[in-house]
Amino acid sequence: MDKIEQLEALQDIRKMMNRSVRFLSLSGLSGLFTGCYALIAGFIVYRYNNGILLIDNYTNEDIHFFITLGTITLILAISTSFLFTKKKARKEGTKLWDESAKNAFINLCIPLLVGGILCLTYISQGLNGLLAPTTLIFYGLALVNASKFTFPMVRQLGIMEIGLGLVNTLFIGFGLIFWLIGFGLLHIIYGTYMYFKYDRT
Repeated sequence: MDKIEQLEALQDIRKMMNRSVRFLSLSGLSGLFTGCYALIAGFIVYRYNNGILLIDNYTNEDIHFFITLGTITLILAISTSFLFTKKKARKEGTKLWDESAKNAFINLCIPLLVGGILCLTYISQGLNGLLAPTTLIFYGLALVNASKFTFPMVRQLGIMEIGLGLVNTLFIGFGLIFWLIGFGLLHIIYGTYMYFKYDRT
């Protein structure tokens, strides 16, 4: 029994040390719902374009519509992620906003802000075909950057997002398809995996 108790004590210490440097309250359901929101938004864009997947020319009206839709989708994703993560943190008896969460948030935001500024520059220059691959690449970089302070598999998701974005640069005009895969399908797959691996334990 002494050996078993010692092993359990070591495991508890390891968990405490791991949690002190990693934000582990991130809920898999957040990724699942984010992916669903992205698919719904993609379907709306698909209907907006009268069933055309290839988009090689944007008008100012199109850009305004996409920005509005993207903002709504982002607000829904952030709000849902906050609610599920708060619920998981409460269930585990941990703080929602601690040093590890702060580090993950800061490292996530830096590439996102840079990518956002670059996208605004593209819009002003009429380089709208580069918006989809740029958002995928910088979102992937943000995930890789933040993965040091949360689940390691977030890094894998980030690398896949970067890869999709780079491939998308070879197929300008098919950004909607790559968006649906990157922000929709991959989020659903990884969110579901994280839920069953971490949330239900």
